[in-house]
Parts: sequence; C-alpha cells; structure tokens
Amino acid sequence: MYQTNIKQICLSSMCPVMELQQSAKAAALQVIQHQTRALPGASSPSVLLAYKNATQRLGATGFKVSTLSKAGMGILKLATTQLKQQEKKARVVRASSLGKAHPSIDCKKSPLDQLAALVLHGHARLQPLANEPHGSTKPQNCRRIVVLGAPRVGKTSILRRFLRDGFEERYEPTCEDFHRKLYHIRGETYQIDILDASGERSFPAKRRLSILTGDIFLLVFSLDDRSSFEEVRALHAEIVAAKTALHKQKVCVPTVVCANKVDLPSEQRTVSRTEVLRALGNGCALFETSAKDSVNLEQVFEALAQRGGLPLETGPSQHRKVSIRSYQALRAARQADKGSKALACDTPCGAVYPLARRPSFGTDLRLVLGPKGNRKQGKALDKCPIQ
Repeated sequence: MYQTNIKQICLSSMCPVMELQQSAKAAALQVIQHQTRALPGASSPSVLLAYKNATQRLGATGFKVSTLSKAGMGILKLATTQLKQQEKKARVVRASSLGKAHPSIDCKKSPLDQLAALVLHGHARLQPLANEPHGSTKPQNCRRIVVLGAPRVGKTSILRRFLRDGFEERYEPTCEDFHRKLYHIRGETYQIDILDASGERSFPAKRRLSILTGDIFLLVFSLDDRSSFEEVRALHAEIVAAKTALHKQKVCVPTVVCANKVDLPSEQRTVSRTEVLRALGNGCALFETSAKDSVNLEQVFEALAQRGGLPLETGPSQHRKVSIRSYQALRAARQADKGSKALACDTPCGAVYPLARRPSFGTDLRLVLGPKGNRKQGKALDKCPIQ
C-alpha cells in the first residue's frame, strides 16, 4: 500500500504542492510503520529501495515539504534512529569478522537521511540537475527527427528502442512526446531532438509546423493495417510539398519508412513491399521492422544517421550509454583538458536529457520564417509557409 503513495511522490514538477506534501507525509509514515513492525535487526530491501527511489525523485523536484505533526516527527525520528543503529551494528559485525571491531568511516549521507531531512526540515539536500548551456552544441551538429504515423503502429516502441533499448507490451496512446539525446563522439558534441507528433493528426497547422522544423523524418505504419499505410503515403506527400514550398525548389528530404510488426503471421499482412516502394518511390529508405523483436531496427537507426549527416556512433549499439550527470561531468572534464590526444580517442557516449521540452510554437515559427533582419523593408511578405 505504501508503494502507491511513493509513486505519487514521483510526479512531475507540475504537480500541485499540497498534493506533493500530503504524498510525502503519507509515504514516509507508511514506510516507517512497515519498518517498525519488522523483526529487530531485519530490514526489507524492497522497502528501502522504494524509499530511496522516492527520495531521489522528491529531492529533484525542488519543492519544500511542510513539517509533520509532533507525533509524526516522533515516529520518523524513532524509525530513523533504529535504522541507523542497524546499519552501524552491521558495519561493526562485518569489521569484527576480520578481527577489527570498529565502525567503518562515515560515507556520504544516504538517501534515507536525505528524505528524513526533507520531511523534518523542509528542504532537500540533493543537487538539482544542471541545465544544458545554450549553444553548447554547434548548430551543424543538431538535428530534429520528426516521427509521424497512425496510432497503434509502434512509433513509441521504436523510439524506446532508440533511446533506451527497451520494449513495453502495454499500449498507451501518445499525445506528443519530445526527447533529446546528447552525444560526445570523437571530441564533438551532437544533439538529436526527437518529436513524436502523434497528437497533431487533427491539427493540420501544427503538423505542418512540425514538418517544416524537421530535419529527418521517420514514418511508421503497420503491415496488418492498410489504412496506416495510406496515412504514411499522404504524410510523405505533405512533407515533400511543405519542404518544396519552403525552399522554393524541389529538395531531397531525408526520410526513413518503417513497415512495422513484421513478426505477425504472414496471413495478417495487408501491404506488400513492392506496393510500398511503388507508392513512395526510391527517395525513402524502407525497412520491415519489429519493435517487439528488434528486427532491422539497427539498420533503421543507421539509415537515420546517414541520411541526416550524423555519425554512425549515434546508433544505440555504437556508443556507451551513460546518465546525464555522468555525461555532463565527462564533458566538463574533456573541455578542461581540451587538446589532449588521448581524450579524442575515448569511447563515444550518449545520454538522454530528462529536462528536454519542446520549443514553443512561436520559437519554431521564427525558426521557419527566419530573423526579421533578413527581410527587406517595403517588400511584400510571401504567404506564410504554414498556411
């Protein structure tokens, strides 16, 4: 039951403060009660793990949690003291088994102590995640991948493979997702923004703006759903028309098409490969994929990199995955020792940036229209490319 309250703590920073405070109090008290009912000297690893996870998420939000009542503070202090005594006793026992009965050196405060300080004193001790400095990546090393397609075709599952190499059986409708992954490859920093514009099917102007700001396009349809293929064909025509109108000439748009769910039985297939190639032409890279079994996905990611002018090391299997904190620390260290030949040969690494937010529609629109300084006074404005 306490796990339900812990999940409530892990809400985003948009959660109301009062709800977050109540969740923190309830979770702390219920975890404490569970611990105090346990046998002396015993502990529950699952409870402590959930407790620590809640601590890290709650501390990252930056909210102040109001103090508990006197009774609640007494219970929390008692449980914290007992847990500290258990940990101290365990350290002494481990040391005495080696013939040296002395406590180990105090280490950095545990997440359990941090949560206790947060609830009792109303502040968190965890350092907030640093924002990526503006302009830290060269513009020529930044790309935006726009993912389009009908619902329930596997777009989110393919993106999950690209970002974290995982798969989720349960289907959850996606309104709009924006992801950012940062890379350090051969001494250069790269940034890939991924926009899953699934929620823009009913908003042509928003979808057109997303298309105009995209550098690379990933179109996904399901082999057992012919209507999803028809939608991809219409989207491809819309992308070509929008980019042609923007540049006032026909351009080659980097596009990769995934015919997903190839793992299904052949009798459920409603679209043939020949038909897809005939409808979309040779300008698109076509792959029959399975997000569930990870079939041909590595080739898809390689094609996205090649067509988008990115290093092949941006593929999920071609770089070392690290946390964003490790990435920022590693990059800072490399910048401090800039010019070292040894650092230039380090293994490529990449990290998902958890604080990424899609730029506002105004920002995207200014990006499409260009700066005002480039427009000559007295010259009639062309028709807006969004219209």
